[in-house]
Amino acid sequence: MDDVAAAAAERADVVVVGARCAGAATATTLARAGRTVIALDSARFPSDTLSTHLLWPSGVAELRRLGALAAVTDLGAPRLTRAYAGGAGHHIATGFPAVDGIDYAMCVRRIGLDDALVRTAAAAGAEIRERCRVTDIVWDGERCVGVRYTDPSGAAAEIRARLVVGADGRRSTVARLVGAAHPFAAERSGRDCLFAYWRDDATGWRRVAAQWRSGADLGTAFPCDDGLLLCLVQPPADPEQRPGAAEKRYAAAIERIPELAARLAGCERVGRVRSATGLSSYFRRSSGPGWALPGDAGHFKDPVTAQGIRDALHYGRLLGEAVAPVLDDTARLDRALSAWERRRVRECRDIYHWTNRLARGEAMRPLEIELYRAATRDPALSELVTGIFSRTRRPGELNAPARSARLVASALWRGRHDPVPVVADVARQVRDNAAEWFTTHTTLSSGPLQGLSHHAASLPFRSPSASPGEDHA
Repeated sequence: MDDVAAAAAERADVVVVGARCAGAATATTLARAGRTVIALDSARFPSDTLSTHLLWPSGVAELRRLGALAAVTDLGAPRLTRAYAGGAGHHIATGFPAVDGIDYAMCVRRIGLDDALVRTAAAAGAEIRERCRVTDIVWDGERCVGVRYTDPSGAAAEIRARLVVGADGRRSTVARLVGAAHPFAAERSGRDCLFAYWRDDATGWRRVAAQWRSGADLGTAFPCDDGLLLCLVQPPADPEQRPGAAEKRYAAAIERIPELAARLAGCERVGRVRSATGLSSYFRRSSGPGWALPGDAGHFKDPVTAQGIRDALHYGRLLGEAVAPVLDDTARLDRALSAWERRRVRECRDIYHWTNRLARGEAMRPLEIELYRAATRDPALSELVTGIFSRTRRPGELNAPARSARLVASALWRGRHDPVPVVADVARQVRDNAAEWFTTHTTLSSGPLQGLSHHAASLPFRSPSASPGEDHA
């Protein structure tokens, strides 16, 4: 380490790279604990980012824990009190399970949401520096001890810190610089994501978060702030990714989902179609001596289950809570970082598998159709499915032996004249369960997270790494 440079560098307890969801949550928590926090972001807020943005009740509860809910509510997004799902001729409508007294979802555009979070972090005592771009990590041997960056004028500067938090999204500069850019587990999505905003004319749907399946297509309609509606479609992935095709693909997908098209009747589209293609869900190594990667920088799930913002807020907050008391002791800090990372992997791996199944870009299969059919007449089952999305229930609860047996028996009875598709689906479920169990107990166990230095720039992974982008829900 250069002693002269170290003497000239600015100092803080923590430097956070990226001030959006994960970064703001981490910075807010640490600043409230009395720590000196500097957050650097390349944007100038208010600033939009490529992202869907549904918050299930668990995500709304995180906003309240951070003290940001009032500011976000003031943006005017309606409380979404009902969840609706349609597929294969079946329609399911439920309320939301309460999380810490929050029993509604919200869909808030990122330009307002992120600005509210940045203001919350600043009010807590974090220093937010906009239009600053990190260029390098400062090392002391194997330990990360700060960052180098350029300020808005283009001048080079340096901050030394006990902890560097890379909350800079899927293209994370910090992940690349610490050698963690390649996932140790990844799954290619079978869907592309295309979305646009509409001026919402359907007042009867303004408190409903709706999703429809038709063939291999999936579409959603989420009312949001400023009287708008976020309409997202996820058709099967286009391997060619033809330039300029987003508009046509978006319109065609809506036409293939008649109930979504009916929902949009009378609504006027506002702005262009935005797209995210070539998506992969992944886990990256997310902690090391003096550094951590919350949010999409360390872990990403396909937007099909709308988990990204909640997890960014939740694990950003938990990171701040875990390290605030131990920042002055490097050994205890490193243990806290490792424990935080293991916790996130442990708590997210079930929803990671669940998301990957829904992201396959396939038509509904016999057992899935049977699940929809059963949920239409069983409120407890429909509430269980809604609870999985809101993280109050676990995906494994759907696979309880008695329930699985009933679904299989019912599907076989309905398909008794041609049972082959049902039998094939059952066999596939068994294979999927076995593969997920193996991944959970090998790749996603704590083992691969240990004993790696920042020089390990290439980690084993199952499929190609994630495509560019940041902070998807």
